[in-house]
Amino acid sequence: MIDFEKVLYDLCRPIVDDKASLSVKLMSTLDEKEILLYVYANSEDVARLIGRKGSMAGSIRQMMSVASRKEDKKITIKFESY
Repeated sequence: MIDFEKVLYDLCRPIVDDKASLSVKLMSTLDEKEILLYVYANSEDVARLIGRKGSMAGSIRQMMSVASRKEDKKITIKFESY
């Protein structure tokens, strides 16, 4: 089984400046075919992770969806600031 939290953390870590404030949490959902991940960072880093017009967030979501296809699950990623 793939550790989606670690994979997403490893994708986001090089992008942020404040690496100590970065965290990724796996949340429970009602749908067993869905994986819900929250990325928490300070507001400047969240803006960097989302990118202009959401381009960086879209790329991160696309890379994670490729990883989730092996498990036959849908992945949802939300970005939140402290």
